[in-house]
Amino acid sequence: MLLEHFANRQQCLIGMECCGGAQHWARQLAMMGHEVKLLPARSVKPFVTGNKNDRHDARVIWTAVQQPHVKAAAIKTEEQQAMLALHRMRSQLVKFRTAQINCLRGLLTEYEEVMPQGKANLLKGIAEALARLSERLPSIVIDTLRDQWARITRMDEEIDMIEQRINLWRKQEDVCRRIAEIPGIGLLTATAAVVVIGDPKAFKSDREFAAFVGLVPRQVGTAADS
Repeated sequence: MLLEHFANRQQCLIGMECCGGAQHWARQLAMMGHEVKLLPARSVKPFVTGNKNDRHDARVIWTAVQQPHVKAAAIKTEEQQAMLALHRMRSQLVKFRTAQINCLRGLLTEYEEVMPQGKANLLKGIAEALARLSERLPSIVIDTLRDQWARITRMDEEIDMIEQRINLWRKQEDVCRRIAEIPGIGLLTATAAVVVIGDPKAFKSDREFAAFVGLVPRQVGTAADS
C-alpha cells in the first residue's frame, strides 16, 4: 500500500528514519523518481517532542530532513546491503566467541587453571588443563568444558567461512581491490568502507567522510568556550 500511495504522485522529497526495512523502501521509492533521504536516528532525536506516535514521528522526520546540517545516510544497493549483513553476522559471532572464551577461562580459574588472555593462549593450554582436571573432577564437568571449547572451535570455522565469502566479493569488486591496495588496509576494512560509503559522491570532501565514519574527534564545545 505504501508503494501504491507514492506511485501516482509527482516526484517529491521523502524523509525516512534509518530502521529495519528503510533501505528497501528507499530503493523502491527512488526507482519511482522520488528523492529519498535516510536520516540516522541521532539526527532525528534532537527534534523529538511529546509522546511517540505516527503523527509526531512524521513531523519530527520532516523537520529534520529540512535542516541543512543534517547528513543523510547513503542508500545502498542490495549487493552492498548483503555484504553489510555478512559483516554484521561476523561481528556478532566474534562477540559470542569472545564471551565463550572468557567464560571458559573463568571456569578454569575456579579450579586453579589460570589461562592467559587470548584465544591463541587458550588453545595452547586447554588440552593439558583439561587432562589435569580430569583426574580431580567428575566426567560430566570435563565433558561440558570440552563441549564449550568445541563450540568455540565451531564459531572459528563459521567466522572463517564468512571471511572467505567476503573475500570472494572483494575480488569481484574493482573499488574494493583498489582500496585494499592502500598500505595498512586489509580485507575487512576495504569491504566495510565500500558498503558503508554507498555512493562516494554523497560526501563533499574527505574530511566530511572521515567525520561520517568517526575518524575525527567529536566536537563537544559549549557557548562558554567562545
